[in-house]
Parts: sequence; C-alpha cells; structure tokens
Amino acid sequence: MPDPAFISSLVAGGCAGTAVDVSLFPLDTIKTRLQSSQGFWKAGGFSRIYAGIGPAAAGSAPVAALFFCTYDSVKKVAKANGVEDGANLHMFAASLGEITACLIRVPVEIVKQRRQASVGNSSLEIVKSVLRSEGPLGLYRGYLTTVLREIPFSLIQFPLWEYLKSQVRVKNNGSDPSPGESAVCGALAGGFSAAVTTPLDVAKTRIMLAPSHTPQASYGIFKTLKVVGGESGVKGLFAGVLPRTMWISIGGAVFFGVYEKVISIIEK
Repeated sequence: MPDPAFISSLVAGGCAGTAVDVSLFPLDTIKTRLQSSQGFWKAGGFSRIYAGIGPAAAGSAPVAALFFCTYDSVKKVAKANGVEDGANLHMFAASLGEITACLIRVPVEIVKQRRQASVGNSSLEIVKSVLRSEGPLGLYRGYLTTVLREIPFSLIQFPLWEYLKSQVRVKNNGSDPSPGESAVCGALAGGFSAAVTTPLDVAKTRIMLAPSHTPQASYGIFKTLKVVGGESGVKGLFAGVLPRTMWISIGGAVFFGVYEKVISIIEK
C-alpha cells in the first residue's frame, strides 16, 4: 500500500483515536484510579466511571490526527530521500509523531485524569484552577514525562505492528493485510507495549495528579519512580497494568483497524 496522503492520515487518525478513547474510556478511568496516590476507592472506585470523557472525546481526534500526519509524512519524506523503509525509520517517525501529538495530549490528559481521579467538579473548573495557580505552563506539567512514556511505547509498538503486518503479507502471498488482520496485529503490538511501559505511565499519572506547589508536582520521572518503588515496590510500579494492557490491546485492534479501514475507503 502506498503511503497515505496527508488528508487521509488526518481523517483516519482522527476517526481511529476517537473510536478508541470513547469506547474504552471506563478501562482508562479504572487504570488512572489504580495509579492515583490517594488509592483506588478514594479516587472514585467504580463510581462516575465516565468522569472526564468530555475532554477525552474532544482531544482524541486532534491528538491522533496530529500523530499520524507526522508519522506518515516523516516516512514519506524519508523514503523519497532514499531512506530504507525499515524498523529504524518507523521508530524515528513514531518518536517525532509522539513529540508533536503531546502538544495537545498533555493538556487534555491533565484535565481528563483529574476528572477521573475526582480532583475538581468540572473540566472548566480544573482549567481555571491550573491557570490561576500555575499559569499556562501548568497545563503542560508532565510534558517531558509523557513524551518519555510515549516514545518508548511507540518504539516498541509501531515497529512490532509493521513487522507483524509484514509477516501477514508474506502469509497472504504479497497481499496487504485486511483491516481485520491489521487490527489483530495492532492488538498484539499494543498490549505488549502497554505492559512493559506501565511504570512510565504510573510516573506520568502521579506527576499530573499531584497538587500544585507540592514537592511531587515538580518531581521528574526518575524521582517519581523511586518514590513509588519505595512506597509500594514492584506492585506500585505496575499499578493498573491489567486495565492498561486490556485497554490498549483492545484499543490497538480498534485503532489500527479503523485507521486502515478509513484509509482504504478514502483512497479507493
């Protein structure tokens, strides 16, 4: 399949991101509450499981679209300049995609996760509180930590997804994987990547949920991991690993399946 055009990537990425974030939101909420420093039940337990779905739904399309526009554009430009279409290119393109997507993802995550953890009664209230206490940069607290979570995740997920699709292509005698086959490849790649990067996700959650002007709010990723490990050991570092793996496994199938299907429809 030729590289998708810019508009195709924009539309397909937006549709795929929205489909995942809205359909699997309860799993994301459970994961966030398990990782919260206040504990699962104090963070809300199983009540108000859709708290924060507004910012998640609003942000999912532009985040996913920005990622895929960057990912596909980098691959297209690189290959046009003689770069081999292999794992190294996929990892580089995915890394740049994550860095750009986090410009939108981080503010959305801060509002969404605080709503999920019962910090603030509305998204608007949370935004006003952050701006009042920390200024505009408060909406980007945890940006570096999020990038440091997303890049390792993508460095595993996207080359693995591309590799699995290449194996399916061999099995299909050179034919491109169907959207269903691409979805299965996405589920396997996403689930594995999610499990091994869970400690980074725990650190990101703790930093974003920390009250302003507390030491935890200014901790970096390694300091946070040290604190969590000291408090709860390996169990704490992998808090929420099951819902995170389930969410991203199912989400990987939905995301990549919808992405490839929309691309195939647009480019017919």
